Amino acid sequence: MWRRTWLVFSQAVTVALALLFVLLTLKPGWLPRGSSLVQGHRELPAPTLQVATAPAASAAAGSGYALAARRAAPAVVSITATKVARRNPHADDPRFKFFFGEEPEGRQVGLGSGVLVSPEGYLLTNHHVVEDATDIEVQLADGRQARARVVGSDAETDIAVLKIPALDALPVITLGDVRALQVGDAVLAIGNPFNVGQTVTAGIVSALDRNQAGSSPLQNFIQTDAAINPGNSGGALVDAQGLLVGINTAIFSRDGGSLGIGFAVPVDTAREVMQALLRGGRVRRGWIGVEPRDLGAELAASLNLPVKDGVLITGVLQDGPAARGGLRPGDVVLAVGGRAVHNTGELFAAVAALAPDSPALLRVQRGAQALQLQVVVGERPKAGRPG
Repeated sequence: MWRRTWLVFSQAVTVALALLFVLLTLKPGWLPRGSSLVQGHRELPAPTLQVATAPAASAAAGSGYALAARRAAPAVVSITATKVARRNPHADDPRFKFFFGEEPEGRQVGLGSGVLVSPEGYLLTNHHVVEDATDIEVQLADGRQARARVVGSDAETDIAVLKIPALDALPVITLGDVRALQVGDAVLAIGNPFNVGQTVTAGIVSALDRNQAGSSPLQNFIQTDAAINPGNSGGALVDAQGLLVGINTAIFSRDGGSLGIGFAVPVDTAREVMQALLRGGRVRRGWIGVEPRDLGAELAASLNLPVKDGVLITGVLQDGPAARGGLRPGDVVLAVGGRAVHNTGELFAAVAALAPDSPALLRVQRGAQALQLQVVVGERPKAGRPG
């Protein structure tokens, strides 16, 4: 009998202890804190979830090029240029009218971008954006609108300067130093592609001193893979600090869209053109009247020349500045006005930088003879003449 009683007692104690263990583990709050049953129990603090959050400084540093975009974007504007549609040159011929009827007068509306560079309301854009425009409307990034006038335009560098009224608190971009730009540097293209609104695209500097893409020997572009599309013309190319390094001007494309090959006029060229246009309304450039070609080591060896670097003169305009100064076909120009030239692009740039009607010293190699020739520089014609 006592064995049965002991067995029941032991089973009851075991069940009670098991129940107490479960309560202490899962619901300790159900037991009174002063109870003798929980005297030896120590409550553990509730576990906390650790969420990884970047500190404020790291978040700002990891925000890509947002700071550069915020600095530059307010100064980039959208441009709407209205032009009179070009009529057929035979439109007034009675026979043309008989077969085709009257040709209606029309208007063309072109879209582009521009960059505010002065609190007085001066802005840079492309010559081709405003060429022959009869009305130009500018819309700022903050939505304000103003009518613009052309201060001056230069087709050879594709740069134009516009003026809008000096509105309150005009945002102005800061000009950078293109000489510090290197292939591989990050850049942003800001403009109004396809009139969708201000857009920022990112890329790198793909190449410098590109002149194969231009129609003028004076064009020397920054190449970038930042997306540039129709409507971006005249917009800003900025560096990672938001400083202006170029004016977007052209793309290489088969269908009008971006293929990752875009070109921008370097900001130093744009600045020089702007200053010249503000001074006199046009750009006056030096000209000597020569036909040049690059001189390579192979060509120099075939001509038995002691130099392997410079610009070979293949033609001299009769009675032009170079001819009057004694330059001949076959001469190799090594320097212009103390500025060394290594290719035709550098020769054109060096001559163009000279003031018309001023004398300039040319360092020349003629066969085995080294010469110094003085040339009175002429003014570069608009088109159709050698350099």
